Parts: sequence; structure tokens; C-alpha cells
Amino acid sequence: MAAGVPSSAHSWLNRGGIDGSVGTAMAVSRLELNLVRLLCRCEALAAEKRDPSEWRLEKYVAALEEMLQALKEQSSKPAPEMLNEYSRKVDFLKGMLEAEKLSSSSEKALANQFLAPGRTPTTTKERVPATKTVHLQTRARYTGEMRSELLGTVRSGDLRKRTGLGADEKQSAAELDAVLQHHHNVQEKLAEEMLSLARSLKNNTLAAQNVIKQDNQTLSHSLKMADQNFEKLKTESERLEQHAKKSVNWLLWIVLIFVCFIFISMILFIRIFPKLK
Repeated sequence: MAAGVPSSAHSWLNRGGIDGSVGTAMAVSRLELNLVRLLCRCEALAAEKRDPSEWRLEKYVAALEEMLQALKEQSSKPAPEMLNEYSRKVDFLKGMLEAEKLSSSSEKALANQFLAPGRTPTTTKERVPATKTVHLQTRARYTGEMRSELLGTVRSGDLRKRTGLGADEKQSAAELDAVLQHHHNVQEKLAEEMLSLARSLKNNTLAAQNVIKQDNQTLSHSLKMADQNFEKLKTESERLEQHAKKSVNWLLWIVLIFVCFIFISMILFIRIFPKLK
């Protein structure tokens, strides 16, 4: 357990937090197991309807950040994919708490829209990631609050006239339509950017495949040429070796014949010209 974890988080982790079914899907280190338990608890608290004075979730999320940092510094840390997923969920919870502190419902809804929930369930019992469920719940709640805030009538002590109320309602409806249209435009813009990025990634992938294919063809041709050159070099080496053997044999016979000729010539010379007395 990392230093600085609140005592309430310590006590909750000591009680077990969640059942032992988490251990089969997570890493074996004790720090990671405690991180998963506390993360499940934070996700459960985030899904509940909390009182504005509730302080536990904020303390738990701060403890999660410290534990995650300690887990990243460990030598036996989990896979990078798991660390990225933990960071994604902790950042989502932190961003959700920051969105709750905003003043207007429209700002909360807009901030919540840019939050990124987790991609995989925290425990094996979950079919859908808990952070994704919390994201949908908070989005629906902020949208409802924004509708109520824009369509609701505020009384300043005196009753308004019926015509005045109608004008305020029309103005509130117009403001609601403007906010919803803004959100719709933001979503369309994000969708277009994602589509553009997907197309760019596809084009880059195809270009990389073509380059790799050409490199493979070039490498195959080079290997083939190298094999052919090696076979030619081997053949020429054998021919040169045979030629060298033949040259040595002819030279040897020539030397032997020359020696024999000299020997016979000396004998004849001795016979023809006897020794002078």
C-alpha cells in the first residue's frame, strides 16, 4: 500500500472490499490487488446517488492515484495494457469529480461528454465496464438537470403574468435548443475528426504494407541473386582447381623428361669422348 492512503481506504481494503474472484484476472502483486479492490469500490460509489457533502469518493480517488504511481514504479509491474487501463479509469473518476464541482449543468454535461471511461471490466463478474455505466448515468443526469434548469421558471417573489411566463419559456426552450445544437455540432465534429483519423490511419497502413511488400520482393530477389552468384562461384572454383591440377601434372612430366634427356646426354658424351690420358 502506498503511503498517504486515507485511513478509511485502509480499513475498507483490510475488510476485503470485493470477493476473491478478482485475483484470477489481475496480477498477483498485493499492491495491484488492493488497487483493483479500491477501484471497484470507487466505481460502486460513483454509480450511487451521493450526497453533496460526501467526501469518501474524492479521498479514495486520491488514494488510487498514489497507488497507481507506486505500481508504475514497482519492478514487478503488470503489462503496459493493464497500466493504461488503470490510468484511464482513475482519470475518468478524477474527471467526473471535477465535473461535479462546476457551477452550471451545461458545463457539467459538456465536461462529462469528453470523459473517457474504461474499455474492459474491472472484475470478471462485470459484462460492461462499470465506468462506462457511470458515464452513461451521469450524462443522463446532467442532461436532465440541464433541461430542468433551462425550462424551469424562477420566481423572484412576485407572480409573473401569463404572457411573461410564455416568453420566458420560449426563451428557455430556445436556449435549450441552442445548447443541444452546440452539443450536436461538437459530436459531429468529433465524429468527423475520428473518421478522418481512421481514413488517415488506413491510408498509412496501406502505404506501409506496399512498402513492406516491395522490400520483401527486393530482399527475395537479392537472396536469389546471392544464391546464383554463390553457385557460379562454386562452379568456377572447382574448374580453377581442376585446371591447377592439370597444370601441375604437365609441368611435372616436362621436368621429368628434361632430367632424363640430360642424363642420357651425359652418358653419351662420356662414351663418345673418353677420358684424356
